[in-house]
Amino acid sequence: MPGALRILIVTATGAEAEAASGISSAVTPNGTLVSGNYEIESLVTGVGSISTAWSLLKWLSSNPKPDLAINAGIAGSFRDGIEPGDVVMPVLDCFADAGIETREGFVTLWEAGLQGLNDFPFRNGLLVPENSLVNDLKVKIRPVKAITVNTATGTAATIQKLTGKYDPDIETMEGAAFFYICLRENIPCVAIRSVSNRVEPRDRSKWQIGPALRNLSGTMQELLLKMQ
Repeated sequence: MPGALRILIVTATGAEAEAASGISSAVTPNGTLVSGNYEIESLVTGVGSISTAWSLLKWLSSNPKPDLAINAGIAGSFRDGIEPGDVVMPVLDCFADAGIETREGFVTLWEAGLQGLNDFPFRNGLLVPENSLVNDLKVKIRPVKAITVNTATGTAATIQKLTGKYDPDIETMEGAAFFYICLRENIPCVAIRSVSNRVEPRDRSKWQIGPALRNLSGTMQELLLKMQ
């Protein structure tokens, strides 16, 4: 489709990919979804920053850069006002557990002098996706501060440490890696996350993954239809 907007939807799992890409569309022989004036390709990376980084870079090495990359999936919420089922848009993120443990506590790489606070693509230690789509969506989808971790938080002690250090709204295991690579590669990007659980001492019985995925699907449909 000459002139079509090429969109890459990046998710950690197949269930998230199905929710994020489940729109009314035709499928081309190469598996690309076609709807309106855009083509959609889906990349399932696996869970975590390392899998996300490797899979996304591998995809970019053998495909033209997309016009837009969307990271879609579920997340845990630290906030009373952000409940399971709510859909939010991370506009700030960081690698929350990248740093050094000292006798005085955890310090980030820039606090330790190992990385500049504003070394590209960081801005004041954060990854900040800025483009017209993010700005437009801020009035429709709640913008939030995210942190990315290698170990999903599940104890009161870790919650206290992370909230005291970063004051985050949500937690994921992939978001910062996605932003880091897109910013490095100059790819316009946006992240859409649906809350599946509160970040609290781990209790899977309280998680609401099904409703979170359904709400993610609905938001993605609205977003993609709006862009036609």
